[in-house]
Amino acid sequence: MLYWVKTRWFIRKIFPNYIWHIPNNQKMVYLTFDDGPTPEVTEWVLDLLKEHNIKATFFCIGNNIEEHPDIFNKVIENGHAIGNHTFNHLNGWTTNNDVYRENTESAENAITNRHPEFTNTKLFRPPYGKLKKVQSRYIRNKGYKVIMWDVLSADFDTAAVTPEKCLKNVTDNTEEGSIIIFHDSVKASPNLKYALPKTIEHLKEKGFRFDKIN
Repeated sequence: MLYWVKTRWFIRKIFPNYIWHIPNNQKMVYLTFDDGPTPEVTEWVLDLLKEHNIKATFFCIGNNIEEHPDIFNKVIENGHAIGNHTFNHLNGWTTNNDVYRENTESAENAITNRHPEFTNTKLFRPPYGKLKKVQSRYIRNKGYKVIMWDVLSADFDTAAVTPEKCLKNVTDNTEEGSIIIFHDSVKASPNLKYALPKTIEHLKEKGFRFDKIN
């Protein structure tokens, strides 16, 4: 599997309409979680974040929201930000544009039907980071900010990435303004549960602070 754990500068330059990092002078970094809400895994993440008084951003799959509304509500009750991650975790490069648009709208409805307050807080992350130009244009015209990342934990790749390597991916590459991506999914959980607590401890020791994306 080919990916960069640190997003290259030229990728950011090629796609300037996407948010890859958030510059600041407060040593702020941004933890993000994709693919939930997932029973047990998302709840474990929430408990850890609460223990450290950290707010984060959760990019949720619409179908998971509908299947696990209580966990979704708990994410919001804990004060975290919510983002759209499509309804069925679609790969934009291999999906018909109309299908992708409808799937994104279904995920939006899953969020706003339960919590109308998120109608004007529109964050979107394309699954796999793959999005066609026409899909991107539609999403941004709907008022969404397309949130990517500059630090990939690769927690999902449990075949090739050990828990220790997952941790190193984050701690070696995080800098002020970094958007860090983990996954609150069953597949990623072995790496996530090892790396996330140690990531938080390491970054705190380095003087970093955490915030959600607005």
